[in-house]
Amino acid sequence: SFVTGNHIDEVQGVYVPFWLYGARVDGEVYFDATNETVTEESDRTVTTTDHYDAYRKGKISFERVPVDGSSQMPDGHMDAIEPYRFEELKPFSLSYLPGFLADQYDVSQEECARRANARCSASVEDAMRDTVIGYASCITTQKDVEIRPGKVKYALLPVWMLSTQWKGKNFLFAMNGQTGRLIGDLPIDMGKLALYCIGAFAAATALALLFLL
Repeated sequence: SFVTGNHIDEVQGVYVPFWLYGARVDGEVYFDATNETVTEESDRTVTTTDHYDAYRKGKISFERVPVDGSSQMPDGHMDAIEPYRFEELKPFSLSYLPGFLADQYDVSQEECARRANARCSASVEDAMRDTVIGYASCITTQKDVEIRPGKVKYALLPVWMLSTQWKGKNFLFAMNGQTGRLIGDLPIDMGKLALYCIGAFAAATALALLFLL
C-alpha cells in the first residue's frame, strides 16, 4: 500500500557538511563471559551458567570518523548511509555543485567532537569484545577509555534526500550519493503490530505454563 500509494514530494541532491575526526584511543574493558550447560533430569531440565571474567587492553587509531555538521540533517540517517570511500575525496571545486544543494555547517567542530568520541569509544569496546571468543555471551561490566584527539578535516559528502507523503504523513529517505546505500522511514501498521505483540505474549505465557506444569 505504501509503495503504490505514496506521493513523492521531492528528490534533492545535497552536499552535506561533515567533520572528519582522527583519534588514538587507549582502552581497557572488563567483560562477564558466560557458557551454559543444559542437562535433563527425570523430572526437570537444569541449566547451569558458568561465569568468567575477561579483560582486554589495547590501542586503536582512527582516521576520518564522520559526523555531519548540519542540524537540518537527521543524524540517524546520516550515520546509517555510511560508509563513504574517503580515498576518493577530491579538492573542492564549484564544478561539482550544479544540480546539488550545498549546505554549510551550523554545528561546530567542538560540538560534533562529542559524537565522534562516543563512536570511537563504542568501536573500541566492540573490537575488544570480538576477541573474547568461545563463550555463549559476553557483557561489558566496566570500561575505561582515554581518547587522544587527532587531525580534523572538513568535507562535503553527496547525499540524495527523498521526501514522500502517505496518508497525510511525511517519510524521509536518504541515499549515499557515492555508494547508493539507502535508509529511510517506513510506516508501521499499529493494528498488526498490536496483534503480533499479543500473539507473542500469549505464546510466551503458554510456554511458561508448560514448564510450570
